[in-house]
Amino acid sequence: MKPNYSVNTSPKRSDEPIWWGLFGAGGTWFAMLTPITVLVLGILVPLGVIDAEAMSYERVSAFATSIIGALFIIGTLALPMWHAMHRVHHGMHDLKFHTGVIGKVACYAFAGLITALAVIFIFMI
Repeated sequence: MKPNYSVNTSPKRSDEPIWWGLFGAGGTWFAMLTPITVLVLGILVPLGVIDAEAMSYERVSAFATSIIGALFIIGTLALPMWHAMHRVHHGMHDLKFHTGVIGKVACYAFAGLITALAVIFIFMI
C-alpha cells in the first residue's frame, strides 16, 4: 500500500532562522540585561548608591578592554539593533509596505553596520 503523502527531498531553504536567532538573542538581551545596565549606570551611580569611583575612567577602560567587557559592550550595542531591525522589517510588511529584498537588505545591513562599528570602536579603546 502506497502512502498518500510525499516527502520533498530537496526543500527550498530559507535564511529566516538566522534572522530569527538574532532577533531572539537581541530581544532576550534587551529584556534581561538592559534594565540592569540602566539601573546601575543611570540610577544607582548618579544617586550615590554605588561609589562614583567604581566608574572611574581607569576601571571602565580596564573593563572595556577585557574580553568579557568587550563582548558585553558589543552585545549591548549590536543584539538589540538586530532585534529592532527585524521588527522594522516585518513591521513594514504588516503595514503593507512591501519593500521586498531591498527592505530586508537595508534593515539587516544597518544592523550589521552597527555591529561592525561596535567591534571597531571596541578595538579602538
